[in-house]
Amino acid sequence: MIQLLFLVLFAEGVIAFLLLVKIGPLRELVIKSLDQVKTGKGPATVKTIAGTMSVILLSSLMSIVKIQNKGAKLGTMSPMDQVLWRTHLLEASLMGFVLFLGFIIDRMHHYLTKLITLRSNVGSSKEELDGLRKEKMELKEKEEKASKELELLQDQLSLLKSNLKKLKEECEQKDKQIETAEAHVVSLQKQSADLLLEYDRLLEDNQNLQAQALGHRS
Repeated sequence: MIQLLFLVLFAEGVIAFLLLVKIGPLRELVIKSLDQVKTGKGPATVKTIAGTMSVILLSSLMSIVKIQNKGAKLGTMSPMDQVLWRTHLLEASLMGFVLFLGFIIDRMHHYLTKLITLRSNVGSSKEELDGLRKEKMELKEKEEKASKELELLQDQLSLLKSNLKKLKEECEQKDKQIETAEAHVVSLQKQSADLLLEYDRLLEDNQNLQAQALGHRS
């Protein structure tokens, strides 16, 4: 029994050491092994073993107390009682260390598993953060590009407004020129009509003078 407890205690010490100190892939191997132990019927088996050891530990403690009480009544302990007392004390100490170290290993495995999960989550969160930063940079570049295009469009719009204003002014000038030309045409038409009337009058006077000249000759 004592040799088995020493063996179990040594194995637990090695497992605890490998959990504390990372030596190559050994920590990951131990964690995976503990994960397998905690799946299926493993937890029930471990609890059964821990319960049995607790009962044996309690029995050893009771035996120690009984031997001490017997020695107190007799005033001294016999060599056999001393051997039994030391044996039970050693067994109780070893079982206590085994149970305590098993509890420590369980807690270490639990927190290391959580730490690994958190690290993986941090890694994925970091990747998401990098992706968001990249998207932010792309959006910023697009915003700057859109701002430049908007400024260019505003410049073009201002140029178009200026050209439109010039065209309106030119159109107004053309309208004035057209009005002036129409007034000039009307004036010319009036002058032409007056000249035609004057020409008809002169032609009539000429015909009258020719008729009078012919009358004097005859």
